[in-house]
Amino acid sequence: MSETKKFRLTCIVCPIGCTIEVTMERGKITEITGYTCPKGREYAIQEITAPRRIIMSVVRVKGGIFPTVSVKTDKPVPKGLIPEIMKKLADVEVKAPVNIGQIIIKNILDTGANIVATRPA
Repeated sequence: MSETKKFRLTCIVCPIGCTIEVTMERGKITEITGYTCPKGREYAIQEITAPRRIIMSVVRVKGGIFPTVSVKTDKPVPKGLIPEIMKKLADVEVKAPVNIGQIIIKNILDTGANIVATRPA
C-alpha cells in the first residue's frame, strides 16, 4: 500500500510568494508544482526534507544601558533544535559593552551557526 502525502507551502525566497505543492510517496518527493523559479523548487525541497530557521531572541546584559540585547543566529539552524537553543540562550548573560555583530556564542549546538548581537548594549 502506497502512502501519498501532499504539502502546500508558500515560498518565501522572493516577493512573488508562489504556492508550491509537494507530493511525497513512501517518504520520497515525487512531484513539485507551483514554483516559478528554480529557487522556489530548492526552497520546497529544503522545507520538506530538513527545515531550517534563523532564530531571534534576547540575552541578559550585565552592566549595560539595557537589561537585554537582541541576538540572532548568523545562518539558519535545523528547526528541531530551536527549543534546545532557546533554553541555552535563557541561561546566557554577557557583560557590557556589547557591539553589533559581536559573537555571543560560537557554533551553537555544533550547528555551525553563531549567536550574534543585533544591536549595541
